[in-house]
Amino acid sequence: MADRAEPVRIGVRELRGKLGEYLRQARLGARFVIVSRGKPVAELGAPTDAAVSLQPRQAGLLKGQIWIADDFDEWPEGFIEEMENGPIEPAP
Repeated sequence: MADRAEPVRIGVRELRGKLGEYLRQARLGARFVIVSRGKPVAELGAPTDAAVSLQPRQAGLLKGQIWIADDFDEWPEGFIEEMENGPIEPAP
């Protein structure tokens, strides 16, 4: 098992092949740095106390404070045609 103090570097391919094992070790306190082509891309470890204590968002909390214009999804006349068939670059 990985040392709890220093994160162990593991490749993405290895992580995919042994995901269950790495998750079990993370639950026990191990920390890993996931690397892709030698560069770190993510960390894996047990959640911190702060992350565990986050409360889920409450639905409707901003009700009445946000509005959307009635025509927010309407395109100006000819817009789609111009986007699909118009010039790729603007005229000089």
